[in-house]
Amino acid sequence: MTELVTITAEFKAAAPARYAELRKRGPVHRSRFSNGIEGWLVVGHAAAQEALLHPALLKDPEPSLELLDAAGYTSHRTGVGLGGNMLMADPPDHTRLRRLVAGAFSPGRTRELAPRVQEIADDLVDALAPEGEADLVEAFTAPLPVAVISELLGVPERDRADFRTWSSLMLGAPSEVQRAAGTNLNRYLAELVAAKRENPDDGLLSALVAVRDGDDGRLSEVELVGTAVLLVVAGHETTVNLLGNALVALLRAPEQADLLRERPDLVPGAVEEFLRHDSSVEHATPRYAHEDLELSGTAISRGEVVMVALSSASRDVPVPGGGDPAELDVTRGGVRHLSFGYGVHHCLGAPLARLEAAVALETLLRRIPDLAPAVPLDDLEWVPSGIMRGPLSLPVTFTPR
Repeated sequence: MTELVTITAEFKAAAPARYAELRKRGPVHRSRFSNGIEGWLVVGHAAAQEALLHPALLKDPEPSLELLDAAGYTSHRTGVGLGGNMLMADPPDHTRLRRLVAGAFSPGRTRELAPRVQEIADDLVDALAPEGEADLVEAFTAPLPVAVISELLGVPERDRADFRTWSSLMLGAPSEVQRAAGTNLNRYLAELVAAKRENPDDGLLSALVAVRDGDDGRLSEVELVGTAVLLVVAGHETTVNLLGNALVALLRAPEQADLLRERPDLVPGAVEEFLRHDSSVEHATPRYAHEDLELSGTAISRGEVVMVALSSASRDVPVPGGGDPAELDVTRGGVRHLSFGYGVHHCLGAPLARLEAAVALETLLRRIPDLAPAVPLDDLEWVPSGIMRGPLSLPVTFTPR
């Protein structure tokens, strides 16, 4: 029996190094996840691609209900949290749900948002520039994607702080806290759906309400609220942590930040390198074995849970031009990674995340060129549980402007 890998807050704080150790021992490991459930953790790139495409590893938890219930993990039954949406669905339901919102996140629609994303980034820098110090998570990396997804959905500004709190807890807190946050966010969005029925606007949530109320069978009420929850959470939380991880990496390697200031044309490619180097989605949401199978030589029984460590898999692939995959190099081209997933569940919002990251990083580096960490970077606190990886805060100093 192989050693059980337990995903703790300490593991997550040192995740890149811990995953590197695991990859040396093999591509698949028996693990206990931060929600208390035991299953299999996939850390190797080839094994990750195999798992993400395997026809018997599905999002439907039916074979695993006994295991999930024993662990008190009931969101699959109640619709609380991320239930009732495309991320937790298999084809054909996944295909139907994805098609309903795909247009809002197409590359063309995303390009139309660029001027507004730039306005938001500039406004946030305007606010923090005179201070000389800031927590970049609180002042920049969190409010930018929250504002973007809120405007897309039609969420009132007065409510954004609450749903930012709920969504971050859903993805990075102990299980009981996650469930409470999921309940609060579901309740709020159900109420917002009712408000949009009475007073529709041109936001995406009103468009989804119209699809639901068209009574053509394409969207149930549970799916409507579940899709809204997914868009709120995945539509900004991933980018919050992408930006946080990128800025930590640049503070550790200031010569890389200088390169981006000197050559802003490198920023779009650098975003791919940040995604490869330290993915904001540490591992994908669970898959459940619908039959006995073998994954990279490891026997997995029907009903067992499989988690794919996207961040580990992205470092387990040769980088262009050779070199050490553990090192950050913003000049690399043709970078490959699994940070947005693989196969039918490839992240729908990838074009928007890339746009927000490129605009945010270019703006911050250009306008505040002397960012310096206000605390030792090794002392930063990281998201302690769940699927996300990112700093909880990022205190910096700079010359007031």
